[in-house]
Amino acid sequence: QVQLVESGGGLVQPGGSLRLSCKAPRMIFSVFSPLVIGWYRQAPGKERELVATISGRTTSNYVDSVKGRFTLSRDNSRKTVHLQMSSLNAGDTGVYYCNALSDTNQPKYSWGQGTQVTVSS
Repeated sequence: QVQLVESGGGLVQPGGSLRLSCKAPRMIFSVFSPLVIGWYRQAPGKERELVATISGRTTSNYVDSVKGRFTLSRDNSRKTVHLQMSSLNAGDTGVYYCNALSDTNQPKYSWGQGTQVTVSS
């Protein structure tokens, strides 16, 4: 059963911004709040890659390609994690997914449908 639902994607011009949301409507607060949540990106023809994570204590980590441009935040009371993306470029195009990470940094739940981000003029 899908536990996390992504939204907020769309078509944006290079240099633009988007804010993605990851919500856990079926999860109770005490389960959601300590989870490490990761955002993954699957570019056309490529494998899904982990681009950013945020811990329950809001410690964030980013891959080099998005560092300084993407920012994670979370609202545990709303069981939501946001990914603010700015200075977008064509390389950011892809389907974005969120998932919780297990203790071994593997995806914990079934994948949702993701949200499409297309950066194009």
